[in-house]
Amino acid sequence: AAPAAGDTPPAEDRSGFGFRWAHWVTKLRIPVILVGLLGLGLLALPAQDMRLALPDAATAPEGSAARVSSDVIREGFGPGFTGRLAVVVTSDSPQDTAAAVPQVTALIQRTEGVLAVAPPQVDPSGRTALLGVIPRTGPTDAATETLVHDIRDGVGSIGNAEVLLTGVTAIGIDVSEKLSDALPVYLLLVVGLSILLLMLVFRSILVPVKAALGFLLTVAATFGITVAVFQQGHLADLVGLDTPGPLISFLPILLIGILFGLAMDYEVFLVSRMREDFVHGDTPRQATINGMGHGARVVTAAALIMISVFGGFVFLDDPVIKSMGFALAIGVAIDAFVVRMTIVPAVMSLLDRTAWWLPRWLNRTLPNVDIEGEGLRAHLDREPVDA
Repeated sequence: AAPAAGDTPPAEDRSGFGFRWAHWVTKLRIPVILVGLLGLGLLALPAQDMRLALPDAATAPEGSAARVSSDVIREGFGPGFTGRLAVVVTSDSPQDTAAAVPQVTALIQRTEGVLAVAPPQVDPSGRTALLGVIPRTGPTDAATETLVHDIRDGVGSIGNAEVLLTGVTAIGIDVSEKLSDALPVYLLLVVGLSILLLMLVFRSILVPVKAALGFLLTVAATFGITVAVFQQGHLADLVGLDTPGPLISFLPILLIGILFGLAMDYEVFLVSRMREDFVHGDTPRQATINGMGHGARVVTAAALIMISVFGGFVFLDDPVIKSMGFALAIGVAIDAFVVRMTIVPAVMSLLDRTAWWLPRWLNRTLPNVDIEGEGLRAHLDREPVDA
């Protein structure tokens, strides 16, 4: 039955954890922001030493066939035997190739970091020769990466013969460098588009910028923790890691893509309600508290689900899958509970009305998606209501 005239709707219950947490965070916003930024900044410090590579058998689980064979080869012949380099000497003339091979061999042998150069293997036409180069260090060592560049820089061509360096180890180094070079562009594109889209949704400049900076803070801290555990070996026993080593080369691309999607979901869950209440008349601080109070349960539940899913991969033996699951689980935890549910409401409370500022010229330029229903409400207020 419809409520009788004069009845008032029941008061909204604002005693939940989300409301209490929002009150506390907005009250202590300055210390919360400082502690959050300082803590995440310290966690991000190891990321400056991050190394990317395609893993080899030396980091496989102990006791596995790949690890046992790798250890036997390394012990008997040296770590470089598991990551040989292939140098190709080719020309249009068999005479040019034959004359260039001894010079190439001598140049490579004098290169720092080379253990040995195998005798050349020549194809039936005599125009192409293959030299096997054995480094002193393993495939994923930084010294091997330096050696690859030194050989390419020092032996580009001899006479009329062209000299090329390849092999599984060199290809792995090339792939890692390509992905590393693409990372800043990829990150800039992702963050730039997110700022533009959130500007359309929230009709603000500072809110999208804050969301993007919070995401960058999450990524930096996640990289730092992952490097500290999987590359530097700190607390490696807690995740069952046998041998620390460089991170898999595509981990940053994967991590940024997945974390970005989840982070923006959490941002929209919380800030859209803040925006809605602010547009409908609440003060900025009360709108922030309302957004946290109504969105905290959704964000907490969603984050715990994703942390459980990603965390399950940490219990597998494969170090690549283990590192991916660990990084994603840590990243979701940091973004949801530290950035979105702690730093974001504190910053929103500090910015007050400035958070929702948008220049008039930009407001007229951007299309209005009106997710709060402000336009519909104004239209209904103008329309007469039929008796």
